[in-house]
Amino acid sequence: MEPTKAPWAAPASVPPTVHPAVLESMRRRQEQGVAAIGDGSQADPHETEPYPGLRKRIFADAQLDKLLASELFQDLWEFLLELNDSVRNVPGSSPDITCSPFVTKLVGMFAEIATWTADIPPDSGPKRFGNPSFRLWWQRLRERDGGMLSAILPEGTDVAVVEQLCAYLEQSFGNRTRIDYGSGHEASFLVFLFCLRNLGFVSPDDNKALVLRVFWDYLSITHKLQDVYMLEPAGSHGVWGLDDYAFLPFLWGSSQLRDNVRIPANAILNESVVETYKDEYIYMKAIAFIRHVKKGPFFEHSPMLTDISRLPGGWPKINEGLLKMYRAEVWGKRVVIQHLVFGTLFFFPEEM
Repeated sequence: MEPTKAPWAAPASVPPTVHPAVLESMRRRQEQGVAAIGDGSQADPHETEPYPGLRKRIFADAQLDKLLASELFQDLWEFLLELNDSVRNVPGSSPDITCSPFVTKLVGMFAEIATWTADIPPDSGPKRFGNPSFRLWWQRLRERDGGMLSAILPEGTDVAVVEQLCAYLEQSFGNRTRIDYGSGHEASFLVFLFCLRNLGFVSPDDNKALVLRVFWDYLSITHKLQDVYMLEPAGSHGVWGLDDYAFLPFLWGSSQLRDNVRIPANAILNESVVETYKDEYIYMKAIAFIRHVKKGPFFEHSPMLTDISRLPGGWPKINEGLLKMYRAEVWGKRVVIQHLVFGTLFFFPEEM
């Protein structure tokens, strides 16, 4: 007689707060005996080659529409809004920003990653696009992130969970083949944080710290990578885009400054004000970096940011407008989101 198949149970390492949809996706994969869902159709195999359980799913606008209409995306968007609301009127030095033990370890991990550019200097030879030493930096990330994440995650965390988190983390720092970085890579970092929440490793109590400690440190690293290795902007709109590389520092940064009367929105046009507050507010940090890498009058190289700073209604209107713009210009653009990969933590809708 064929033995009765034992009912599926969540791995012991998965916290009880894990999102039900994630558990359901993991259950179906295990029942089907599917360890890897990739079909080998990777535009860039370097991105996911060690992680066969992940693959790209956005190849046409119809697939992007399916993602945007899904419960998964609605949950992601609610998470984004939670983070946005959590830092409203919260300066970086606020005593209200507390780090849980896990977030403290996560911050420590990013502090370690931030040191690597000192070990891997830019190549001094001739180059046309980007500095090839970035590939060495990115390779170090791939070699070490699994061990680093395993060290801070609860003991016994499923290997597949660690691998998928690694994939989103690696995508967050740019593409090693093209030597570029953009808002699609930044979106992968949002997915990384979203997965940590769905797995129960972080909670709503961590929201402020996720933005003003973890994301702040991530942003600092991406700034350093752009500066040291001259990363190409991925999908930049040139002077008619919000920024060559990022979006979230302006979105969450405008929430930080929402009701701040001492720092009006047009203060970004005053370089001394920007320098004064760049270590306190994400928006100012991002503006200071633009001023560092771009020369000439600010209104010439950043006309959209200049126009936004003059909007009637100040920071509240800016924050509301940027929320709409982020959905339309980042998540609503196939060319931006098409590089995201999907597995059992961040799953494509039809796989549920």
